[in-house]
Amino acid sequence: MSTSKAIAARPAPLKGGRRKLTLPVVLLIIAGGLALVSLVRLISGADDITSVGQVAGALELAVPIGLAGLGGLWAERAGVVNIGLEGMMILGTWFGAWAGFQWGPWMGVLFGIIGGCLGGLLHAIITVTFGVNHIVSGVAINILAVGVTRYLSNFAFDGVQGGSSKQSPRIDPIDKITIPGLSDWLRDIQQHHWFLVSDVAGILGGLVTGLSLLTLLALLLIPATWWILWRTPFGLRLRSCGESPVAAETLGVNVYKYKYIAVTVSGGLAGLGGAFLAIVATGIYQEGQTGGRGYIGLAAMIFGNWMPGGMALGAGLFGFTDSLKLRGGAENVHAMLLLLAILLVIAVFWQLYKKKYVAAVISAAVSALLFTWYLLTDQVPSQFVDAAPYVTTLLVLSLAAQRLRMPKADGVPYRKGEGK
Repeated sequence: MSTSKAIAARPAPLKGGRRKLTLPVVLLIIAGGLALVSLVRLISGADDITSVGQVAGALELAVPIGLAGLGGLWAERAGVVNIGLEGMMILGTWFGAWAGFQWGPWMGVLFGIIGGCLGGLLHAIITVTFGVNHIVSGVAINILAVGVTRYLSNFAFDGVQGGSSKQSPRIDPIDKITIPGLSDWLRDIQQHHWFLVSDVAGILGGLVTGLSLLTLLALLLIPATWWILWRTPFGLRLRSCGESPVAAETLGVNVYKYKYIAVTVSGGLAGLGGAFLAIVATGIYQEGQTGGRGYIGLAAMIFGNWMPGGMALGAGLFGFTDSLKLRGGAENVHAMLLLLAILLVIAVFWQLYKKKYVAAVISAAVSALLFTWYLLTDQVPSQFVDAAPYVTTLLVLSLAAQRLRMPKADGVPYRKGEGK
């Protein structure tokens, strides 16, 4: 029996686990969510929450978060916790900008990936070879990345036209795609503000208007990751290292090699997210521009239950809430209070069905407070608008915590030879 077949022959999980959602059920949930958002838009009058510009902006903000989350997924599926995603993104922004303003944006993308890979390789050496605690190593890399990029900026950018010790010169943009005719037609439908129809048109319009080629590449990496990790012998061996490295070793898998590959790829994806921030989102490197997106990407991965599709949904949610504060600000976030209150009402009925009475009471109380807040105010304070993406992160993680199933050996120390 081959190694991959032997690993695949492990006993199936015991009954009582979570059932996988079928495609029709997923489509039904998406349709219900769109209908609910459309209803909130009509009630609140916040017509911009599903506009073409809002969706396009949300996608641009979601991509770096999604790439960081995808990087975290690669590392943790191999059993290595990667708190250092933020630092690897920082390295990606700096190296991407350094190469980008000199040799063009695509060279910047390549060097951004290399910068992230260097951070990932360092994390692998510290955790896999030397067995240092994964959290300690990740935090150290985050701190180190800030110091290294600040030091290098003094030599690379300071004194250069348009640059300084805290920012790079401007980088040439990457080409963007807009499908003529279709984009204008969808925008016209969206501006009629019809129930559901205009919302679908706004979402589709945002996906075909001003779409960066790098955004398209990032979107393709999600199904590519799923196929590699869940449909190839390589992916099966890599995931076995995150579930039971000792069992994988007894079947001939070089656990160290797969962990090194996974963590280095993880860093490269985070570095690509950083390069995206510098080259596409802003066109310039600025100190501190990652703004904690590496941590939010990690939260998106956890929300997605260590699966690429769920991670993408989490990144999209965080990108959407981040975009709300940029377009319409207080009005859009105020409308989200109503949406959140309605979602909590739905959660109350679900928790009652599951006989989770304490959780149902808490959800009902929070929902009542949100309804009261929405009805008694016309907009939310600016401080809350700025904090909306981070509040969403905490809320989503708290609601998702009961259904999570991380790889069994994620973060568990492993030394070569334990399986012999």
